Amino acid sequence: MRNPVPRVAAIHDLSGFGRTSLTVAMPVLSSMGIQVCPLPTAVLSTHTSGFENFSFVDLTAEMHRILDHWQALNLKFDAVYSGFLGSPEQVDIVARCIDMFRTPEGIAVVDPVMGDNGEIEPTMTMEMVHRMRLLVTKADIITPNFTEAAFLLDEEYCTEISQKEVKEWLRRLTAMGPSIAIITSVPVEADDRRSAVMAYNRKHDRFWKMECPYIPAHYPGTGDTFASVVTGSLLQGDSLPIAMDRAVQFVTMGIRATFGHNLPSRDGILLERILDTLCAPVMNSSFELLDNDKEQCRCK
Repeated sequence: MRNPVPRVAAIHDLSGFGRTSLTVAMPVLSSMGIQVCPLPTAVLSTHTSGFENFSFVDLTAEMHRILDHWQALNLKFDAVYSGFLGSPEQVDIVARCIDMFRTPEGIAVVDPVMGDNGEIEPTMTMEMVHRMRLLVTKADIITPNFTEAAFLLDEEYCTEISQKEVKEWLRRLTAMGPSIAIITSVPVEADDRRSAVMAYNRKHDRFWKMECPYIPAHYPGTGDTFASVVTGSLLQGDSLPIAMDRAVQFVTMGIRATFGHNLPSRDGILLERILDTLCAPVMNSSFELLDNDKEQCRCK
């Protein structure tokens, strides 16, 4: 029987302080009318960006027991959505969840959390990078940031990159298995203050792009927020460009709501101030369809 409310298995860490991972995914998806079933990968005192001496408990062994119980209950999910993993072994656990618990019409979304700004996360290793390359082969949709896309493709991190080169990266990412790849924090040519989100749908052979307004701030957890809104939007029946648009607008709104308060950036965006906007329809869109012949069709 089809779930009357879409159900998502959310495989992320739980940080006691800071708006990242499950403390983002759960309120965002719940606000979008989706049941979130958390499968915690680790428990931390805080997230890992901007904090030192944080506690870290790896939940790999417990994850096996949770999935065994879910299997006994014959649970099924409309989406399996993974983010921060606590150990390389957890890649196999996520793969098991995708294979055994996703409904036939469901989607597998992998946010390959490994690092940002050209640097690897403190708890990550190159073994995790290699294992993450295997995990993306199980996904329908992946949402790496620019740094993580470089890790997945074994490319050097360099912010001087052309749109043509990013499109080639997207093609290569989908060739690894996913039908859709979305790269966030993409540098924009000739404007080092702006960034963009670019996506490729392999089945439709279409590229999409959205440029992001420049705000001189960086907040941890915005990637988790973006991927959560995209996942929720697709489960609600939105198209890929509309899902991207909703996610970019929501993250941008969150950054603007936070920036004027002069709070420590490691606290994350003031998510609680803007959650209600997820119930509103998209009124204005600013995505671009990038044709393969380099011509652009701007939709507004």
